[in-house]
Amino acid sequence: MPLNESLIAELKNESLLTKKILERVPMDKKDWKPHEKSMTLGRLATHVAAIPHWISDIFHIDEFDFLVHYKQYQSNSQEELMKLFHEQLDAAINDLEKMKDDDFNKIWIVKRGEQVFYKLPKNVAIRGWGFSHLFHHRGQLSVYLRLLDVPVPGMYGPSADETM
Repeated sequence: MPLNESLIAELKNESLLTKKILERVPMDKKDWKPHEKSMTLGRLATHVAAIPHWISDIFHIDEFDFLVHYKQYQSNSQEELMKLFHEQLDAAINDLEKMKDDDFNKIWIVKRGEQVFYKLPKNVAIRGWGFSHLFHHRGQLSVYLRLLDVPVPGMYGPSADETM
């Protein structure tokens, strides 16, 4: 199986789990945060919804400069949040479909101006920035929901609020 097909299958599976948690975000509480150093609920949920863009950025941009390429999104409603997620997910799947196995070995550079942070093969970058990044922030979002007394969906098994 080509690498892109494996990643697409995993992304589609994970997107179902991500959708479950994003649908529960109470955007009427989008300004709430558990600590002064934390992101607001709306910012974190928007960040989770937008994370698939990293896969597209890795595909299209060999040298990602935060000063040039980074865009911060902010959804203000549940509809905007879900629209953003589906747009980013569809673009990521489309871009993965175009990638050949050799494309995954190309180097992706992340920098801010002249300061270089990472030089990674694109396959490593996609796993880290497109998948692990999503898992991390999706877990954070589940804690936010718990603290707001919103039922947390099961991800890889049941949760205290949802049996499988």
